[in-house]
Amino acid sequence: MKQLQSIAMAALVAGVFLAPSGVQAQQNGVTRTDLQRHDLSTNGHEAIQVRVDLAPGVAFGKHTHPGEEVIYVLEGQLEYQIEDKPPVTLKAGDVLFIPAGTVHSARNPGDVKGSELATYIVEKGKPLVTLVKQHADKAAH
Repeated sequence: MKQLQSIAMAALVAGVFLAPSGVQAQQNGVTRTDLQRHDLSTNGHEAIQVRVDLAPGVAFGKHTHPGEEVIYVLEGQLEYQIEDKPPVTLKAGDVLFIPAGTVHSARNPGDVKGSELATYIVEKGKPLVTLVKQHADKAAH
C-alpha cells in the first residue's frame, strides 16, 4: 500500500511540474498550483513558484529538491520536519529556508487549510521533487 501511495504521489508531482503555468493538481488533500517558471541569469538554473495547499491533517512525505526552497506560509499552519531535527510549526506570515538536497516533509496539523508559497531556485532539467523512500528496517521502528 505504501508503494502504491508513493507511486501516486510521484505521478502527482510529475503532472504538476510538467503542466503549463497556472495548472492545478490535487491528490489526497494536497493541491499544487504552478504560478510561474523563469530561467535565471545563472546558466542552467531556473526559479519556480508554486502555491501548495494542504487540507487539515494531510501530510506531504519526505522529499528533496535539486536546489533551494524558500517558503512563505500564506494561511493556516504547517509543520515542517527537516532531516532528523525536531519539527517546526509555522503560521501565516512565517518563512523557512530549505537548502538544496535537504530531506524534508510537511504536514498540516491544524483544522483549517494550510497554504504556502514555495519558491524554488533549482537546476534546470532535473525533477523538481524527488520522493525519499524509507528503508523497511527504519519504517518498522
